[in-house]
Amino acid sequence: MTDQEPYLIISSDCHAGLPTEEYRPYLDSRFHRDFDEFLAGRERRREEMTRLGIRNDAFAAKWFQDNEEGLRGGWDTVQRLKELDGDGVAAEVVFPDADAVDSRTAAPFGVGLGLSGDHDPELGMAGAQAHNRWLANFVSQNPERHCGVALLPVTAEVTKVVAEIHRAGESGLGALMIPALWGDNEPYHDRRYDPVWAAAAECGMPVLTHSGSAPRHEYGDHLGIFVSEVTWWPARPLWFLLWSGVFERHPGLRFGVAESGCWWLPNLLWFMDRLYLGAHGGKKLSPFAELKRPPSEYLDRQVFVCATNTKRRELAQRYEIGVDNILWGSDFPHPEGTWPDTRAWLRRTFHDIPVTETRRMLGLAAAEAFGFDVAKLTPLARRIGPTPADLGQPDDQEAVVASWARSREVGRHWLTDHDFPTLGVTR
Repeated sequence: MTDQEPYLIISSDCHAGLPTEEYRPYLDSRFHRDFDEFLAGRERRREEMTRLGIRNDAFAAKWFQDNEEGLRGGWDTVQRLKELDGDGVAAEVVFPDADAVDSRTAAPFGVGLGLSGDHDPELGMAGAQAHNRWLANFVSQNPERHCGVALLPVTAEVTKVVAEIHRAGESGLGALMIPALWGDNEPYHDRRYDPVWAAAAECGMPVLTHSGSAPRHEYGDHLGIFVSEVTWWPARPLWFLLWSGVFERHPGLRFGVAESGCWWLPNLLWFMDRLYLGAHGGKKLSPFAELKRPPSEYLDRQVFVCATNTKRRELAQRYEIGVDNILWGSDFPHPEGTWPDTRAWLRRTFHDIPVTETRRMLGLAAAEAFGFDVAKLTPLARRIGPTPADLGQPDDQEAVVASWARSREVGRHWLTDHDFPTLGVTR
């Protein structure tokens, strides 16, 4: 691979979904009456979104007018490949809800990005299965380019949840999205979920959370509270799984947090590692018996962050986060993402990042996390992918690498701090 080899780009966060009313054929007929009631409430829900400030009428009108053709790629495979090619994206991880403005492609009973432990267990599973059936058909048309993320109402009856994992995997889907919020159900540290984590690991399907659900009833009309917390809720299950020993008991389980940035992760890792390694503030606590290694080692082994529209600030912290733990995403076809100007976004963001690290964050790390076949995607990437020169990255890579030498050397500085006498723990 030369320095000017086009990038193999894999977006770790894209979205697809049918116009809501078209899910009917994929939904068990006994739920059709409930589905009609759900459809009847769409306009009321849209008005409520507008009232709360989550929807902007003027923006919505312009967004749909300016992007009418491309937005059909949310459910039309031919248009979708055209849009991906135009952005230079060879492959993608496909979450639900193509429409993030008017919710016109919401999965039945609102179990897409709003999937929550508060959903009725029976309706939630029915809606999830309807979307999963459609998505399996959708990704099967170009399976080398799509990893479909099955919706998994994990707080439902465990045997049904495990059965849906196996069914989704057998249908060709490659990952699982669980609710960020479990409502009044058992938190994710509860051992009742162990069969779920075991099944996901057995099937080789990463488990993910995604931003979208939050306790909006607590916020009133104060939108600033919502946007300040919206990325915190999907991150929260990470420390529930980590500290309760789920990653230790299930070493084959992979876990990801999507569309929540990764700016919060360096300080979290610093704090958790210091507690585990015996920092002064944690000495009064009992030993963390469920863990056999520092939290950062579980992160490197089993966790990744689908850092949609990765920011410059986050890239500056990549040696603390771990280069291989950052998976870039375009968020197609959502307006808060980089589409349809992904190439320009990449140039502004990655222009001074070493090429070898850029290759990992833009695609190769995602290929490993989600099981994409790099050999099959490489010819396509050579045809549509931007080159390092297109991203403004200079030929003199030695100078670029040298410019980041100090940051790379410092890295996770807390792990080389000799104030910790327990650094000799088994790692």
